[in-house]
Amino acid sequence: MNAPVAIIGLGLMGEVYAQRLIDAEIPVTGFDIDPARRARLDEIGGRSASSIAELVKPARCIIIAVFNTEQVEDVVEKHLLPTLGEGSGKIVLCMSTCDPDRVAALAKRVIPRGVRYLDVPVSGTSDQVRRGDGVALIGGDTSIAHDVKDILNALFARRFHVGKVGDGGRAKLAVNLILGLNRLALAEGLVFAERLGLDPTGFLEVARGSASYSQVMETKGPKMVRGDFSAEGRVKQTLKDVRLMLDQAAASGQKLSMLDVHADVLEACVRAGEADLDNSAVINEVRRRKK
Repeated sequence: MNAPVAIIGLGLMGEVYAQRLIDAEIPVTGFDIDPARRARLDEIGGRSASSIAELVKPARCIIIAVFNTEQVEDVVEKHLLPTLGEGSGKIVLCMSTCDPDRVAALAKRVIPRGVRYLDVPVSGTSDQVRRGDGVALIGGDTSIAHDVKDILNALFARRFHVGKVGDGGRAKLAVNLILGLNRLALAEGLVFAERLGLDPTGFLEVARGSASYSQVMETKGPKMVRGDFSAEGRVKQTLKDVRLMLDQAAASGQKLSMLDVHADVLEACVRAGEADLDNSAVINEVRRRKK
């Protein structure tokens, strides 16, 4: 229980996971290809490693918090498995939002080699997770989640077991579809109210108290009104997830008309140089679109 939790990927979410674990007095080691992120982990009370190989063997549990499916596959198959060898029994929690079919296939390749693998994408912005409002969506063996319940308790206020490995990612994509459309609707509503001559700050309070209420009015509404696009969930990350949703929908034969619009808006934001801004920056593109 005194062995550290290893975190691979120390970006927006990875740093927040580290801070919550450190605050819960759970030791943390971490690796990121960016030296500045490794230095930041040292500053907040963790211990950085110079390689994944150095990180994983002494770790009690390994959290993967990298950008996309390709990076998860690379970390697991080119770094973790060669370092750990066969039959390690090491617990791996993949908290990246990935292609659920590829995650399920990856698990089928690594579980027989002794890795105890859970699919644990997270619902919530980095700020929500920092405040303890993140929600874990778990796919995989419930006994593994039980064995790391102190870690999950430290990270998340709530968690749902949604099925087998891959189902966590499927649930995350469906949740994010709804969330993203709510965020885009809020942006369009704020711009519409503004064009009608209403004060955006005042209108946001009206919307919060109305039947149109959604949680994005709390997390993204003030950022949109202030024009504060410091990243809590970047445009490029949201677009990556939207493309995963569209791929899954195409495979299942579903047309997602509103999501097509969302993808178009996000792609326009990227073309405008806003890829690294918070996804609340969709309001900029809404403003740019005029009849």
